[in-house]
Amino acid sequence: MKNIYINLLLLISLGFSYGQIDRSNPPVSGPMPSIELGTPIEFQLKNGLRVLMVENKKLPRVTANLLIDNPPFSGSDKNGIYSMTSSILGKGTESISKDVFVEKIDFMGASLSINAGGAFASSISRFFPTVLEMMADGALNPLFSQDEFEKEKAKTIEGIKSNAKSVGQIARRVENVLAFGKDHPNGKYITEESVNNISLDDVKSFYSENYTPNNAYLVIIGDFNPKEVQKSVKNLFSKWKKAKNISSKKWTDAKESKNLTLNFVDVPNAIQSEVVFQNIVDLNIKDPDYFPVLVANKILGGGPENRLEQQIREVKGYTYVARSSIGSSKYTKSRFRAFTQTRFQVTDSAVVELLNEIKKIRTLNVTSKELSDVKAKYVGNFVLATESPSTIANYALNIKTQGLDKDFYKNYLKNIDNVTINDIKRVANKYFKLDNGQIIVTGKASELLEKIDNVKFDGKIIPISYFDNYGNKVEKPKKPEVPSNITANSVLENYIKSIGGREKLNDVKSLILKYQGEAMGASIISEEKRLNNKLANSTSMNGNVMMKMVVTENEAFVKQGPNKMALPENIQNDMKKSLGIFPELNLLNNPNVKFGGKENVDGKEAYAVEVAGDFISLKYLYDVETGKKIREISTTNMGGQSQVQESVIGDYKDFDGILFPLKKSQSLGPQKIEMTLIDVIINQDFAENDFN
Repeated sequence: MKNIYINLLLLISLGFSYGQIDRSNPPVSGPMPSIELGTPIEFQLKNGLRVLMVENKKLPRVTANLLIDNPPFSGSDKNGIYSMTSSILGKGTESISKDVFVEKIDFMGASLSINAGGAFASSISRFFPTVLEMMADGALNPLFSQDEFEKEKAKTIEGIKSNAKSVGQIARRVENVLAFGKDHPNGKYITEESVNNISLDDVKSFYSENYTPNNAYLVIIGDFNPKEVQKSVKNLFSKWKKAKNISSKKWTDAKESKNLTLNFVDVPNAIQSEVVFQNIVDLNIKDPDYFPVLVANKILGGGPENRLEQQIREVKGYTYVARSSIGSSKYTKSRFRAFTQTRFQVTDSAVVELLNEIKKIRTLNVTSKELSDVKAKYVGNFVLATESPSTIANYALNIKTQGLDKDFYKNYLKNIDNVTINDIKRVANKYFKLDNGQIIVTGKASELLEKIDNVKFDGKIIPISYFDNYGNKVEKPKKPEVPSNITANSVLENYIKSIGGREKLNDVKSLILKYQGEAMGASIISEEKRLNNKLANSTSMNGNVMMKMVVTENEAFVKQGPNKMALPENIQNDMKKSLGIFPELNLLNNPNVKFGGKENVDGKEAYAVEVAGDFISLKYLYDVETGKKIREISTTNMGGQSQVQESVIGDYKDFDGILFPLKKSQSLGPQKIEMTLIDVIINQDFAENDFN
């Protein structure tokens, strides 16, 4: 029930927020503004380092951006060496310990980061000489400590393990492999094995071979004295040794698909589907098509008002976000991607809608209003971006590293404004390659196989292949066999027996459960009070009650302080299905309950029991071996929005002869909250206001 509570609050708040904005009337665009980025002072050191300095007196701050513009690296048995090198850099120097280094930066209120591809520093003007000196020292004289290496290696491996079951991480990895191949710079990935292949000597060698001034650029922007800074740069960076040879990494370039294919990745712990269409593109920022492609992608899927989101979210109600993106690179081919996340029940429909919108922009002219609205947004975004010194630094770097005309950004908005309706259709056909693309669906096979096996587009069934979590081709997943005598009732009865038995549970007339956890540095207490026909769930943060939800046979409402908001009747009806001190007792012989088959959950076989609802659908998963509940999943649909929430349950403990789960893990936005059972109170009388 707790996950329903979180879902409902999220959807209510989203509905309120979106209801306050009239998105149908974008601001009227005015004349194209003139953008002046400033002319840089340029010089080059004998070792090859190119320096660009731009004075900007708006604020008493200075930023320095160092970029080492080497070609990307192909895959190897030591994937992760770049990130391992980055993790060690900036952790002290040969003359300053890590703690002193960090404390000194913090004392000045500055920021300094160093990685295997360069460095970035920012500070107020009077501290900049010191910060620039520390940046040079940290970048050119790093401290390669075996102890620090082992710590960072352990962190990296722990990160790999913690993300091993992340549906998003798995989806991105397989998408890259299918598009580019495992040896390509864009298709390689890091594993525990590849990290274990890396030694500190490997990191040192990688640094000495690649952290060189040959292809390096230093951009300094802000309030500074050019003559003094130029002198400092020469003093600090002139001793940086130039490499005799920069190794040229070779790889096989990505090849586009010969036809439209569908590729499925089975992730048993998925609670929704990741859906992507992708194709290979060869696009450089210098290409004449660059600006038309930006605008075309913006119309299709580049923002909340785009076609994909309007159709798939607003019209169909399949998802919350649907977008597209397109990459550009001077070194490799890139990708066009259209993507969304959606419920299992509508995954096949979401695939078709994604393809339909790509086909539409390729075959039908966009409207004049769509084009003018997107141009207006570009103006606002571009002008706002130029207020940031880091953006100006990136623009200056791009002009040099991409070989752009010196007025490229000065004419940026003019080039956007010159894009025509005919340009949109032309580049959509050239870069959104509907007939040579890959659809990748990542999700739970037990939920999806029957839905995606025969997906049709333009009257043809799309051929399907199956892949594991690392992009290796596999056989079609088999649906787990279930004994014929297993039903929803038998699963529920087995659960009731496993936690104490029907007789013991029926003796409980009231129940209080208190769970404690932490989120965003705050202590959270979640308390459930249950009678057979009433539920009160309150959430406190640092001792203060933040929200309370009450469900009875007659009403359901959310309360925050003195404010009470009744929930709509149709939502109340769905929530009442989960009433009961032990809801499973009330779910027996319920016509809204059905058996959902067998699933693999973190290596365990589990039986699924589903509770249908108009707005709130529930799924409970029970361990086949023990009978105990190990997952609760709710899907809440309201106002065209869908929110999926999962609770991981485990570590049962006996309280007066009844087993309760000690641990519950939930996701709250991007953060996972681990809750621990701290109190169980059975058969205590409740006060009248407990359910008011």
